[in-house]
Amino acid sequence: MMRKRIGLAFVLAVVLAVPAALAQAPEKAAEKAVPKAPDSAPSPGPEHKKLGYFVGTWTGEGIMKPNPFMPAGTYTSGDECKWFEGGFAVVCHSRGKGPMGDMKGLGIMSYSPEEKIYTYYGVDSSGMTMTTVSKGSVQGSTWTFTDESLMGGKMVKSRYVITELSPASYSFKWEMLGEDGTWVSVVEGKQSKAK
Repeated sequence: MMRKRIGLAFVLAVVLAVPAALAQAPEKAAEKAVPKAPDSAPSPGPEHKKLGYFVGTWTGEGIMKPNPFMPAGTYTSGDECKWFEGGFAVVCHSRGKGPMGDMKGLGIMSYSPEEKIYTYYGVDSSGMTMTTVSKGSVQGSTWTFTDESLMGGKMVKSRYVITELSPASYSFKWEMLGEDGTWVSVVEGKQSKAK
């Protein structure tokens, strides 16, 4: 009987002592363990707002140049780009027709304040899926996104350069880094905003 009381008393002492010890823990240690919640919901910064350039309905045309990944030829496209809820990203639904036939795609552009870079991720109906997120920057009216991904069993470095020509049009060029270390143009074209 005495053992049971000692056991019970010991358990109660431990149970009561743990909260008391935790209550006396320094506040700084607790602050490090659990980040403080922001006082208000985050709002888009100026870098996010810059993505507004792409919001709207766009039509485009371009030329796919001979390359080992797709047939050469001309293509036409249409994009419907809208703000994603919250205003931190722009989502574009694309459709087009080119040397490989009809195609549809989905692209997401955003800005990472942590890394201080623009980001792009996309998939399309031809089976292309980006396994990495393209990272981009803006200098003046030129947006440059770079990527390294597996294509045809090889790691390929590519860059996508957009040049704003006006508030309602831009040119673009998709290039791949050749084995000799020079950029080779794969696709070039122009987009115009319908509305």
